[in-house]
Amino acid sequence: MGQLTPVEAANWMALYLATGICCVMAFALSSGMVLCAVYRERSWVAVTSLKAAVLFVPRTWWRWQKLYLTSMPVTLAIVILFAGSMNWR
Repeated sequence: MGQLTPVEAANWMALYLATGICCVMAFALSSGMVLCAVYRERSWVAVTSLKAAVLFVPRTWWRWQKLYLTSMPVTLAIVILFAGSMNWR
């Protein structure tokens, strides 16, 4: 396999940057949604024992994880369409 041309290297860097931007936006939006949901439901009120406190963290993490992972198809679509719009020659 040969070296990348300057155009190919620039395109790959742009793809990585676009993917990073999409992931940061997904992280921020999913974190905001989880914080709003936890605040709205006042989930911390149910933490009355050590067991409840220990289970609060994984439940909150799982809620965030589900929201973050649902953004994956959109992120892939954006990056694939962006890659398809580039001139690779």
